[in-house]
Amino acid sequence: MAKVFFVATPIGNLGDISFRAIETLNNADVILCEDTRHSKILLDRYEISKPLKSFHKFNEIKTLDYVCNLVREGKNVAVVSDAGMPCISDPGYLLVQRLIDEDLEYTVIPGPCAFVTAFVLSGFEAPFAFAGFLKEKTADRKKQLEGLNGNMVNVFYSAVHNINDDLKTLYEFFGDRKVAVVKEISKMYESVEIFDLKDAYLENPKGEFVIVIDKVAQTNALNDLDPKAHVEFYINGGMKKMDAIKQTAKDRGVNKNEIYKLFVD
Repeated sequence: MAKVFFVATPIGNLGDISFRAIETLNNADVILCEDTRHSKILLDRYEISKPLKSFHKFNEIKTLDYVCNLVREGKNVAVVSDAGMPCISDPGYLLVQRLIDEDLEYTVIPGPCAFVTAFVLSGFEAPFAFAGFLKEKTADRKKQLEGLNGNMVNVFYSAVHNINDDLKTLYEFFGDRKVAVVKEISKMYESVEIFDLKDAYLENPKGEFVIVIDKVAQTNALNDLDPKAHVEFYINGGMKKMDAIKQTAKDRGVNKNEIYKLFVD
């Protein structure tokens, strides 16, 4: 039975592709590529010659019917992104949803994934959550961050032109904690730098980055207090109420609104 294969591809080192991925691409009738020119480098390396079709965020919706019709005709379709796993900060999830709705066959060919690799390289302890790229608009970014749990590790992608601004934004939201900045995964200049988030700044950054924010440290004795008592401790020490709420939230790794609500309800 024909199906759609979501195929993970290397995120840097072309040798990281699996035998199963190569076999799947060789057996596909059509390969959907985020950028056909980029994917052709990998396909040429392994002498895979198949019809290629662009599949990116600007044409994803228009391509859904095309793919479903191919599967109904008995054609196997492979989907690849420029690097890593399709659907992870890349097109694909709308196609998965359509295939589910249409009761058509699909599967995933596992393989490289940058945020998983970066988490392992960080040395931080699970659990962790992946948040993708920070949103561009301030309101969207605020909503995105408020939905995260500061008591677990959080992982973000960051473009080279945003890396220092992203680190600053994350410090302003999470407060100070350990951060791993992982660069150029599986490539020649792969590196992992561990900072205190308040000091995290990269001079002349180059490459592709993953930011891994550690969970809040549990060594602050104030965290054993009731949250209201925690705030009152800072107020009694001379802090203004809102500053005390913000500091308590940072200590506990939660959003300040969670603490603020305790004084409103």
